[in-house]
Amino acid sequence: MNVLWIFAHPEPRSLSGTLRTDGERELREQGHEVCVSDLYAMGWNPVVDREDFAAAEGERLLVAAASERAHRGGTLSADIRAEQDKLRWADAVVLQFPIWWNGMPAILKGWFDRVFVKGFAYGVRHPDTGRIRRYGDGLMRGKRALVVVTVGAPEPSLGPRGVHGDIDHLLFPLTHSTLFYTGMSALPPFVVAGADRMTPGCCAEVAERLRARLRELPDAAPIAFRAEDSGDYDENLVLRPDLVPGGTGFAVHVR
Repeated sequence: MNVLWIFAHPEPRSLSGTLRTDGERELREQGHEVCVSDLYAMGWNPVVDREDFAAAEGERLLVAAASERAHRGGTLSADIRAEQDKLRWADAVVLQFPIWWNGMPAILKGWFDRVFVKGFAYGVRHPDTGRIRRYGDGLMRGKRALVVVTVGAPEPSLGPRGVHGDIDHLLFPLTHSTLFYTGMSALPPFVVAGADRMTPGCCAEVAERLRARLRELPDAAPIAFRAEDSGDYDENLVLRPDLVPGGTGFAVHVR
């Protein structure tokens, strides 16, 4: 497999940096090709602006329309096109970052904002049906995605009744509404809780667990999100009332 590893941590000597190094080595030992986008090391610009799309100065910037026009015309900025080429090449994507304020670091959010433009990651219609391709049927269908996160909070506090919120719910906007939306098969995330309190022995154990997960990358079952075209949703994209009756929240969108 071709694996794109997106790394969003400013310190290569951190636990995250160690896990990335071990993870890359494991993938290569398994015979995979690996390409890394180390966003901090690259000095990635996370801010969308008119220069991304070669938009004329003074022109009102409609980001979706401008990004689609630039994508189709080949005038997106070079750094965006380079990341898109990596995504086209990849069979699987590993997204690694620390949880900061219940989300990803701004540099990674900006990577999505700038790279996942209209016409490339969303807003594309099926040539036969005319339907927008999304939630399991995006242009990145067939690619696999594994989210690897470190969290300072201890594991119990990240459970269904934990004060910090269920980690699967915290990651839902990424696993479901970004990765699955664009067609990727999102695997259950690899979560390292209590990262700030790790002993060397614990770090070694976590590294081995990650290596084991990476060995399963080609074949692991993805999260069973409901596809938009599965028949589970009505014409307003609302889950049918006979499915999970009375249920609400993120969990109802998983079979």
